[in-house]
Amino acid sequence: MTDRLLLCTDLDRTLLPNGNVPESAMARVYFKALARHPGATLAYVTGRHQALVQQAIAEYDLPLPDYVIGDVGTTIYQIVDHEWQEWSQWSHEIEPDWAGREHAEMHRLFSELSELTLQEGAKQNRFKLSYYVSAAIDPKPLLTEMRKRLASHSTRAELIYSVDETTRTGLLDVLPACATKFHAVEFLMKQLGFCLDNTVFAGDSGNDLPVLTSPINSVLVANATDEVRKQALQLAREQSTEQSLYLAEGGFLGMNGNYSAGILEGVVHYLPEIKHWIIGDE
Repeated sequence: MTDRLLLCTDLDRTLLPNGNVPESAMARVYFKALARHPGATLAYVTGRHQALVQQAIAEYDLPLPDYVIGDVGTTIYQIVDHEWQEWSQWSHEIEPDWAGREHAEMHRLFSELSELTLQEGAKQNRFKLSYYVSAAIDPKPLLTEMRKRLASHSTRAELIYSVDETTRTGLLDVLPACATKFHAVEFLMKQLGFCLDNTVFAGDSGNDLPVLTSPINSVLVANATDEVRKQALQLAREQSTEQSLYLAEGGFLGMNGNYSAGILEGVVHYLPEIKHWIIGDE
C-alpha cells in the first residue's frame, strides 16, 4: 500500500482533450479528485513554456500542479502559493552537455540545413533549440546529419522528433543530452524522495517515448497514434521495459481511455489501492 504518488503527465493530447477523439465526460472530474488527495504530488511534463502552461490550466480548468517540467524537459518549476519558482539546480545539471554553448551558437551548427525552420522565439530558451520540419519528409537522414555535426563539435545533445497530429507538422527539439523528459522526471523523483514504486508517467507522443520506454511506470493513453504505440512497444521490447509500459484501452469507471481517462486507468493499473483516492470509499 502506498501513501504517496508522484504523477507526472504530459499535457497536449494526454491530459488536455485537444486531439481528434472524444473525452469521457467525467474524466477530468475524477482527475481533479486524484490531484486533490493529500498523498498526490502532481507534475505537468510538457513541451509548453510557462505562459502556455498557465493558459492551458485556465482554459481546461486543470488543477494547479506542484511542479512543471516545461520546455520539453529544459526547465523545472516548483509552484508555491501560485508563485512559479524555477529550479536553478536543474540548469546546472544540464549545462555541461552543450560544452559551454548556448542557443545561438547551437543554431549556427544547423543554419545551412534547409529542412529546418526555426520555431517562434517564445518556444526557444537557453537550452532548447526548436525547429519545424515538414511531416512529409523522412526525418532519419536529417537527424543523421545533425548528429554528425554535433559529434564533430564534441557536443552531447538529444534530438527529439515528434509530429503534431492536429496540424501534421513535424517538431524537432535539440536539447542537452540529459534534458529529456525522462531525465527531468528522474531528477524530480530523486529530489523529492520518490521511487519507481510510487511514480507514474503518462504521455501520448514521440517526445514522451524516452519516459514511456524507461523503467518508470508509464501509461500511453488510448488516443495515441498507432505509430507511437508501435514505436513504444518496439523500444520497450528492445530495452526490456515492457513491464513498465501500460497501454490504456478504456473500461476504467466506464470511460474510454482517452486523455485523462487513460491517465487514471494507468495509475490504477500500477497502484490499485489508489482507486479510492479517485472515487472515495464507495
